[in-house]
Amino acid sequence: MEYELTMQNFDEMITKADKPILIDFWATWCGPCKMIAPVLEEIASERDDVMVCKVNVDEQPQLAQRYQVQYIPMLVVVKDGKTVATASGYRDKAGVLQLLENA
Repeated sequence: MEYELTMQNFDEMITKADKPILIDFWATWCGPCKMIAPVLEEIASERDDVMVCKVNVDEQPQLAQRYQVQYIPMLVVVKDGKTVATASGYRDKAGVLQLLENA
């Protein structure tokens, strides 16, 4: 399952999560974002130990600014409320899993 993060639910979701969170900063017009979406959906359905979340940068510019998003897609891994890894650009499934494992 993937969760949509907004300014209204972001802080609560991040601080109350009992597992690592993989956040995908994306936009509807972004080609690489469309390419990585099925990869993230697959990971979300396969991995119960990770919460996969999405932030639409056009609808949530404050969150994009908070994380200094310059390029999308941008993946952010958060553990215990702290950012532990970031990566910009398309990644295949192995690349996303490696980002999670290295975090």
